[in-house]
Amino acid sequence: MKTAAMIISTLAVALLVSASVVAQQMAGTPASPEAATPLQIDAKSFGCIRDMKQVRHFYLDNFAGNVDATLAVAKSATGGTYPPGTVIQLVPQEAMVKREKGASPETHDWEFFALKISSDGTEIDKRGFSDVANFSGKCFSCHEQASAQWDLVCETGHGCAPIPITRKMSGALQRTDPRCKNESVSPEDAEALKQLNDLMSQQAPR
Repeated sequence: MKTAAMIISTLAVALLVSASVVAQQMAGTPASPEAATPLQIDAKSFGCIRDMKQVRHFYLDNFAGNVDATLAVAKSATGGTYPPGTVIQLVPQEAMVKREKGASPETHDWEFFALKISSDGTEIDKRGFSDVANFSGKCFSCHEQASAQWDLVCETGHGCAPIPITRKMSGALQRTDPRCKNESVSPEDAEALKQLNDLMSQQAPR
């Protein structure tokens, strides 16, 4: 009798679990969702840019650990949607991070960061979705020009307007990131950084 009672009890629990799963599915909520937890991003999330994966002239990683999926989209000739956790940096002082789905439909869930960097580490100067700006304007205003297939990531041929920073300038910034172990600055990088400084001085508000 005890065995029969135990079987009946087990079946009842199983039926209750099944009913709960069905109810959640009918409501449009997964029974056991995978981590839709908001990403925890702070200044310590950002380190030496060259510790990230380099793809062409920029660097990327994935704060959620899904770097293979991020690399697959970055290397695709036809584009794609970057997975949550993706972080992309052209220069050490700026970053864009793909947040969890639904975080910001306007920006395709990308959050933009302006960073202050030094040999002591990183500080977040500004962060946000559509209002973060650098010396040449709002980040989103440029990125929203990218064709849909590129998921707001700008490169040559993606539809974005050219930026004033040249490849030599961005490369010099990457190679002289003070958070990295750097060699002495080459004359070429020193000249590129001087040109960048002159450019920023010209475009600074007077």
